[in-house]
Amino acid sequence: MMKMFVHGCCNSSHNKNNWLKTTRRTFLFFTLSLSLSNVQALSLSEAENIALRADPLVERFEATARSFEEESVAANTLPDPKLRVGAINVPVDSFDFSQEQMTQMKLGIQQNFPAGDTLELQQKRSQSLSRASLSMADDARLIILKDVRETFFNLYYELAAHQIINETRLLFSDLVTITESIYAAGRVSQQDVVLANLELSRLDDRTTKIQANEEGYRATLAQWVGEIAWGDINKEFPLLPDLPASVDLNQVIPQHPMILSESAKIEASKRATDVARQDYKPGWSATLDYGFRSGSNPDGSRRPDFATALVSLDIPLFTGDRQDKTVASNEEKTAAARHSKDDKLRILKRFYKKNESLWLRLGERELIHKNNLLKSARNNSITALTAYQSGVSEFNTLMRAEITELDVRLEDLRVRVDRAIAQSKLLYITGDTNNESK
Repeated sequence: MMKMFVHGCCNSSHNKNNWLKTTRRTFLFFTLSLSLSNVQALSLSEAENIALRADPLVERFEATARSFEEESVAANTLPDPKLRVGAINVPVDSFDFSQEQMTQMKLGIQQNFPAGDTLELQQKRSQSLSRASLSMADDARLIILKDVRETFFNLYYELAAHQIINETRLLFSDLVTITESIYAAGRVSQQDVVLANLELSRLDDRTTKIQANEEGYRATLAQWVGEIAWGDINKEFPLLPDLPASVDLNQVIPQHPMILSESAKIEASKRATDVARQDYKPGWSATLDYGFRSGSNPDGSRRPDFATALVSLDIPLFTGDRQDKTVASNEEKTAAARHSKDDKLRILKRFYKKNESLWLRLGERELIHKNNLLKSARNNSITALTAYQSGVSEFNTLMRAEITELDVRLEDLRVRVDRAIAQSKLLYITGDTNNESK
């Protein structure tokens, strides 16, 4: 555009046409280069796949779930029996096993039986904790998707903004050259030269800030995808799964993995309370012993061996300081788990409402930019250039028009990126069917 301005001042249409042809060839070459570079560039979907496959937090929750599942099998198994071996009624004066009739070598086995339904309830508690961990793994996947998407979109913004500013910088660089040339001819004031250089320096400052932001987002993305985050990023605007046409939060949020995990924790806490209540019932144990005796009776007959069978019962008479307190403690833990679930329900609803409103308003702004602001800013720049060429307006008017167009383009990009980020947050609540199998 500035080349057109120079040749317009010199009234050379031939040079103008040559410049336009060169510009078109350069543009086509640049577009082709971008297309070729995108072949190996990292896309959002690839970043998501890598992050979901490699995240240790998901693996941790899945390993925890497996551990509780294994524990549930062990929890519903009787304790190992006890082997009893000993010597009974041995005379200490001689230690002769045949001296006294009551002396015997005893061999026995004892089996304990926990009170009530303790074993079954312990198994159900472990199964509930396993479900809680699996739901936490699902929630971790959704969080990873949300965070990777937000980081990727922010990185995309910095890269695209850098490109837009570079395009404007080329324009301003031409402005500086042109203004200095015209100033040397005595047709503009020195202030125009200073203003052109000032705006060029401000663009350089913007570029430095954007590069710093870009490096920060690449570093954040690298924690999920590794060194590939420092490579080329796909230049196409990332696409996300569509949101549901309508969302009933009273149905969607209770099925969210975070809430399912809290529900499973409540169930596990209830089972722990039920286990504690089993202590009001007597536990019992069965013992079977066989006593071997040596020696003979006075009549010369062999002394018979002894067999013993015992059943022992717990007697929970004094429950005030143990059973009552244990049950009360577990009931409070269950209440705390319910409050935690209610709090997370409220947080998720507020999170969805906030981002839904933001998503809708950003959609309205996106349409305003697309249908009005971008075209108006472009036309304003063209009009300002024509007016300056004709000597109708001043140089600072042209600069303001170009800066305004730059700001509008960056703002349009920011609106589209922010809307996509808001959509990724809504997908965290509604779920992402495209990634359920990842």
